[in-house]
Amino acid sequence: MAKVDTSSSRPYHIVIFGASGFTGQFVVEEVARTVSEGPNGSLTWAVAGRSRQKLDKVLEQTAGTLGKPELRTAVEVIVADVGEPDSLAAMCKQAVIVLNCVGPYRFWGEPVVKACVENGAHCIDISGEPQFLESMQLNYDSQAADKGVYIVGACGFDSIPADMGVLYTRDQFKGTLTALESFLTASTGPEGGSINDGTWKSAIYGFADSGKLRSLRKKFGHKPLPVVGSKIKRRSALFYSNEVQQYAVPFMGADPSVVKRSQRFLLEEHQETPVQYGAYAGVGGVANIVKMLFAGMMFWFLVKFSFGRDLLIKYPEFFSFGFFSKDGPTRKQMEGSSFKFAFYGEGYTEGQDPSQGRPNAKIRTLVQGPEAGYVATPIAMVQAAITILNEPTALPKKGGVYTPGATFAKTKLVERLNKHGIQFSVI
Repeated sequence: MAKVDTSSSRPYHIVIFGASGFTGQFVVEEVARTVSEGPNGSLTWAVAGRSRQKLDKVLEQTAGTLGKPELRTAVEVIVADVGEPDSLAAMCKQAVIVLNCVGPYRFWGEPVVKACVENGAHCIDISGEPQFLESMQLNYDSQAADKGVYIVGACGFDSIPADMGVLYTRDQFKGTLTALESFLTASTGPEGGSINDGTWKSAIYGFADSGKLRSLRKKFGHKPLPVVGSKIKRRSALFYSNEVQQYAVPFMGADPSVVKRSQRFLLEEHQETPVQYGAYAGVGGVANIVKMLFAGMMFWFLVKFSFGRDLLIKYPEFFSFGFFSKDGPTRKQMEGSSFKFAFYGEGYTEGQDPSQGRPNAKIRTLVQGPEAGYVATPIAMVQAAITILNEPTALPKKGGVYTPGATFAKTKLVERLNKHGIQFSVI
């Protein structure tokens, strides 16, 4: 049995590891905003990372941004380094949950997972890297189960809106939902927008190593998920979407793989009908397509070679037409940005046999929220942690390496997200 121990045996409910990184600093702000939502109305927390000086600076900045001067002295600083296992062990022994913000996870994630499992701390990350996420499941699931520890990956924009959006749509459907497509669109304000190059680096190494991901998946020995109802049709590599009134492409992130893992867990553990899922992203008009094709061709060519990867990493703005940058977005850019996931589902009404005939009912839902990378991601990550702390009996009975959908299917996470600006609704 897994155990979420919120007693005094561990001084901190949450330790944010990598708190001085680009994303980590916004996670610090979000935790500071939500301390009243912890167990019994309070949250004990600390920040961790390699440099005490940088961590102190982040607390200073957060105190100024939120108008909470007490943060400068009230929040403990823990020095820990992924290259020093003893420091990670010491950190994990003090935490109920470690929020791991140190990426790319393929390079820095495993030591943290290992330390959490060995020292009885639950772990949440915001990885969008399928190879890392699935290798952690392969290598640590049984150990985490033995220790009663939850290791939950992809708890940021990848992939809580998609994974919980599928479950929300299924729960709102009156009958048996059998297939679902999502269409992601993002908007920026007059200041424009960008993404920190940490995500860019993860994409580069992910595409370069795609062959290893295929061989990794074979090791699980999974049988294909059963297809219930009409088989979902695959869209072409580029098409005009009537759903979002713009051109769209298959979504290249972790969402499809994470959703599939959740659906497998819910079938195997709860005998729930698996939902087929297709994920797409709107890319705008013809001008955007030209840019995307040009950037895509350069990316696919360069990512195959070490010198090409070095160039891509060195000049992210040039090769992504400014979409990724070393500085990331400004706060003004973040304030003007938002995302929408439109979900289109079909299935069978109550009393209809899904093995007979075509689906006879449809549903449309929407998940929308603020800027994806550094506003929505910290909200999703922190609310995932608060859900674990406050709803331990609604979580899977045993520990393990899980997706958000597998972990939070029976919890009130969607309600929590709704209160914090990530809105789930039926249209």
